[in-house]
Amino acid sequence: MNENIEKLKNAIEECNYIVFFGGAGVSTESGIPDFRSTDGLYNQKYKYPPETIVSHSFFTMRTEEFYEFYKDKMLFPLASPNAAHRKLAELEERGKLKAVVTQNIDGLHQAAGSKEVLELHGSVLRNYCLGCGKRFDGLDYIMKSEGVPKCDNCGGVVRPDVVLYEEGLDSSILARTMEHISKADMLIIGGTSLAVYPAAGMIDYFHGKYLVVINMAPTPRDKSADIVINDKIGQVFAQL
Repeated sequence: MNENIEKLKNAIEECNYIVFFGGAGVSTESGIPDFRSTDGLYNQKYKYPPETIVSHSFFTMRTEEFYEFYKDKMLFPLASPNAAHRKLAELEERGKLKAVVTQNIDGLHQAAGSKEVLELHGSVLRNYCLGCGKRFDGLDYIMKSEGVPKCDNCGGVVRPDVVLYEEGLDSSILARTMEHISKADMLIIGGTSLAVYPAAGMIDYFHGKYLVVINMAPTPRDKSADIVINDKIGQVFAQL
């Protein structure tokens, strides 16, 4: 493991256009559970499967039940950035890292100081009224509302600016992601099983020098990676 950490350190010093592609495992060390691990949301018992609850059709037809789950299981107001978030912000400040591409919706990369953050699946920190379009930033308005959050301007339903199942990704975010990854001399994949498409397919645009995978469990990209580290990403980044 130490040998791979040293390899990663040296490769980072060598590169000047690093892109980080991360998933739920980046935030588990901040106390936010992932979806697919043994203790993840997909392995807990609910009246409906979590992937059904966070779908567009469920939100539309069973909005109150959607919000019961959403407020209980997807909002973490006390979560703070961990070593991985902080190191990525530091690498960006040094001019090494050019973009963070994240499947997470928790806003912790920005909280750590990262500027170029491409949120493939949106953010719980942004909400908007389906009626008049008024925006409600932060978690307070949603968390303090009883039942379904309603707009204080027009009374319409307020929804989170997150990509639900059955919905497409933002084309402008995808375009910027593809551009950054195609220009990168290093792509670090961290804390993701690479099971969610089309997000995981973005990695095919990388043709740079170093492909790095940091994840607790094996991923489909391990065989083609130059450096593979099977450990918690926060612990790895704390050593850099």
